[in-house]
Amino acid sequence: MAIEIKQSMKLGQSLVVTPQLQQAIKLLQLSRMELTTLVQKELVENPCLEEEDEESETQRLEAQDESQGEQHEKAKEEDKGHDHTDDEVGSKDGQLKEPTDFDWENYLGSYNAPGLNYERASSGDDLPTYENTLTRSKTLQDHLFWQLGMLNFSTEESHIAEEIIGNINDDGYLQATVEEMAGQLKVSEAKVLEVLKKIHKLDPAGVGAKDLQECLLLQCEHLGGEESQLLARVIQNHMGDLERHHYKHIAKSLGLPLEKITEICKVIHQLDPRPGRAYSSAQPQYITPDVFVHKMGDDYVITLNEDGLPKLNISPLYRRAILAGETVGAQAKDYIQDKLRQALWLIKSIHQRQRTLYRVTKSIVKFQREFFDSGTTHLKPMVLKDVAEDIEMHESTISRVTTNKYVHTSRGLFELKYFFNSSLASTEQGEGGIASEVVKEHLQKLIAQEVATHPLSDQEITKILKEKHNIDMARRTVAKYREILGILPSSRRRREQ
Repeated sequence: MAIEIKQSMKLGQSLVVTPQLQQAIKLLQLSRMELTTLVQKELVENPCLEEEDEESETQRLEAQDESQGEQHEKAKEEDKGHDHTDDEVGSKDGQLKEPTDFDWENYLGSYNAPGLNYERASSGDDLPTYENTLTRSKTLQDHLFWQLGMLNFSTEESHIAEEIIGNINDDGYLQATVEEMAGQLKVSEAKVLEVLKKIHKLDPAGVGAKDLQECLLLQCEHLGGEESQLLARVIQNHMGDLERHHYKHIAKSLGLPLEKITEICKVIHQLDPRPGRAYSSAQPQYITPDVFVHKMGDDYVITLNEDGLPKLNISPLYRRAILAGETVGAQAKDYIQDKLRQALWLIKSIHQRQRTLYRVTKSIVKFQREFFDSGTTHLKPMVLKDVAEDIEMHESTISRVTTNKYVHTSRGLFELKYFFNSSLASTEQGEGGIASEVVKEHLQKLIAQEVATHPLSDQEITKILKEKHNIDMARRTVAKYREILGILPSSRRRREQ
């Protein structure tokens, strides 16, 4: 049979992900801050987009000007027949006229006064807040370099000290070894070690240490006194016992009373394991909720948080340019049409994102009504499929909408993902089981109420959950949830009297 090339036609359907559809999908999973950044970027790049607030503000100002003009005309009619030649500021021919009773000396003295004029600042001007006028906070490196300038170092020692400070992280720990820094600077290790010892004496105490043990030892040296040597002995020889709170073993090893060791360990626990933390330049990130859920009577009202999100509109200037096609060149017209399509699709995608977020939140409130009424212990097991079937959307869409989105409720601020959790067997909850978040809540309460000298083991917690809450789970599952919550095992939670 001969091989030949033929052309054939075939009719079929396929899903093509267009760039516009990709943008809409991307908008779904963006957080509030990321969406605001994207919109600001589009406002800069797309001339057909503008903020709706500007247009409304212009209309408001025009209405205000018209109102003031009417009032001015009314005042002029009322003032006819009165003589104001001595106190008017402007004359009829448009030239300014000095008032006869104006205190120019007082005016010039206050206007030219040095510093900030708070009387003018309080007149409603749009001035930045005091916090926004501050400079950046001092970093740990800045603080160390400032102290370095007060030390009597030679040029070589200054270079070594700068290299050492440059290798200290934000927590105050040295990230490079003496050998590495000596090789980098081509100096002897003894010289680097000599400079490093001087840096160890700088503020904050413990800075420049290679590990936690050395950091605590350096802080003991700064404390001074007779007990500093005993503190150093405990830190140097019994770090493992300190971590596990085995105070009796430390007392027996050092031949000292348990009360004395307990006091020593309290002092050690007050030392700072991260001495550079006070100079951290990291700024706190505040979470802004995307949705509010308020209780109105017996129902819950869902409100989207539109604060801070620019309201987009199509620029009327470019609309008119498209309508007046004869006065616009073909190339410019194509460019404007392309930007108009992009702007319209962006506005449509943002509206679709907000509608989807509203519907998803409404469905979550419907499924988790008992949680909003009574709290975490009444949270039900729920998966993405439940909400997807309820609002007739795909599970992947629900996953994107609930990513990095937060809801503010009377129970607190929660990520939307919080309401989706697996179920565990429970005779009390029936076939639906019990939510894993409820198990974590019970676990935290049990450990918070335990006796410090006799902490609950994982096996004992398993037994209590079975007897008190009818939750049937294995010991290893308890250990897994305990690790997720960042709770130490019973051997390391024990406190000796």
